[in-house]
Amino acid sequence: MDGMTTIDGEVAAGFEPVREAFAANFAQHGDIGAAVCVYQYGRPVVDLWGGVADPETGRPWTRDTLQLVYSATKGATATAAHMLAERGALDLDAPVAKYWPEFAANGKADIPVRWLLSHQAGLITLDQPVPLDEALAWHPMAAALAAQRPQWTPGTAHGYHGRTWGWLVGEVIRRVSGQTPGRFFADEIAAPLGLDFFIGLPARERDRVSRMVYQRPDVDLTTVPVESVPEELREQVAAWRDPESFSNRAYMVTDPAEIDFDSPEVQAAELPASNGIGTAHALARMYAALIGEVDGTRLLTPESLESAAKEQASGKDQVMLIPSRFSSGYMLPTETNPMAGPSSFGHTGRGGSLGFVDPQHGIAFGYVMNNIISGPDDMRAASLVGAVRRSLA
Repeated sequence: MDGMTTIDGEVAAGFEPVREAFAANFAQHGDIGAAVCVYQYGRPVVDLWGGVADPETGRPWTRDTLQLVYSATKGATATAAHMLAERGALDLDAPVAKYWPEFAANGKADIPVRWLLSHQAGLITLDQPVPLDEALAWHPMAAALAAQRPQWTPGTAHGYHGRTWGWLVGEVIRRVSGQTPGRFFADEIAAPLGLDFFIGLPARERDRVSRMVYQRPDVDLTTVPVESVPEELREQVAAWRDPESFSNRAYMVTDPAEIDFDSPEVQAAELPASNGIGTAHALARMYAALIGEVDGTRLLTPESLESAAKEQASGKDQVMLIPSRFSSGYMLPTETNPMAGPSSFGHTGRGGSLGFVDPQHGIAFGYVMNNIISGPDDMRAASLVGAVRRSLA
C-alpha cells in the first residue's frame, strides 16, 4: 500500500522516482483515480494505475479503465492530419478552401490548413452559437464555422481555439480522407497500434469509463476586489469577468455553452478537440510511435515528424492571455509546461491530463486522471514529468 492507495503496474529499473511521484499525487496532490505510462525507445518503462474510477460506487481503477482527456485529444487529431499530409493527401500550406470550398466565405479564402492547426485562424468563437445536439451531430457546426468571420486578421496573431479547433481540423480530415476524424483515428492509428483510445466512444465501452470529479479553485478570483488580485493575473481575471472577452467567448460556441462530458451523448459524439477517451498507456504508445517503431508500427517519417513539431506560433495568446507556443497542432514547451525538454511536443487537457513525446530522450508520456483540478495549483503532471527527468539524469 502507498498510504491509502494501492498502486498497480510495473516500473523498469531506474524509473522508480515516477512510482514515488505517482504515489505522492494520491497522498498529497488530490488524485482520486489515475494512470501514468512512459515509453522509452518504443518500450514501456512505466505503466502504473491506482485509486478509484468511480467515487460514487467505489469501483477501482484498473489497467483498462478509460478516462476522458479533454484537450489532450488534440494531439491525437493532429497526428491524423500529419499522417494525411505525409501520404500527400493533404497539403498543410494549401488553402483550407481547396478541400472545403464553403470555408472561403467571409474573407477566409486564403487561410492555409496550417493556421487551423496552429490556432492562427481567428475562428475561436461563433456570432451565433449552435444548439448542442446539432454540434454533436457535426455538420451544423462545420457549416457555422465555414460561414463565420474571423475575430482577428488570420495569421497576425494566435489564440487557443479550445472548442472550435476540433471541428475545423476534423472537417478537413473528413473532406480529405472521406472518414470522420474519429473513424480515421480508429482505423489508421488505434487499430495498428492496439490503442485503447476513442474519439467517439462505442456504447460497448461505456462501462469502463471513469466518473469525473470537478475541483473548483479555493478562491474564485472573479469575485475578489481587483486590488487584491496578484498583478500578473489581473489581465486574465478582467477577461474572465467580461462575458464578451475572447477568454469567455472561445467556450461559448454551443447552446448551452456548458457541455456535460460525463454524458453518454457527448462521449459517443466526435469532438476531436476535447472528448478523446482512453488510457495513459494508449496516449504514451501513440506518441512513442511518432518517433520510432512500436511493435513494427511507426506513424510518421522523421521528415514528417520534424515538420509536425516545428514552431508556428508563439508569444501572447489572445485567448489564454499568457505566452503559449504551438507547432502544427501540438503544444510546445513553455516555462509553465516544460515537458521533458526543449525538443518535446504534445498536449495538455483540462484538469491535468497530458501526453507528449521527447525525441531527444526517446521518451513518450501519458497521464490521465478523473479529479479535474482547475488552476495553477495542480502539480500532478508536473511532478510526474519531473520524476521522469530525474530518472533520465
